[in-house]
Amino acid sequence: MLGNSRLIAFVATKRPELAKEFYRDVLGLRLIEDGFFAIVFDANDTMLRVQKVQEHVPAKNTALGWRVDGIRSKIDELISKGVQFERYERLPQDNRGIWRTPEGAEVAWFKDPDGNTLSLTEWPS
Repeated sequence: MLGNSRLIAFVATKRPELAKEFYRDVLGLRLIEDGFFAIVFDANDTMLRVQKVQEHVPAKNTALGWRVDGIRSKIDELISKGVQFERYERLPQDNRGIWRTPEGAEVAWFKDPDGNTLSLTEWPS
């Protein structure tokens, strides 16, 4: 039924100005609108609505993720912009924070200014 409909992604922020700067200036998403209820970005033809909320408790799981090519260069670029990548004791991660899944995908996690967990994933060719 919805297989041909376009997806809209949502994440929440208590600090809209920091979120706007992060998603626009650090992640490089195109700002579409800074409205009363949400900051709206174009994430490669997917609408991302960063909802402005009064209270926010980040989910314990990944909220948003990007499929990338060249995960190491993307990580290095984000690190150069001040992003810190997460370390998880239960996962064997390399010096950049990359974990390799049993299927061979490489994943790394980082947080936005509100503590939402975001990820980069590169699938094997």
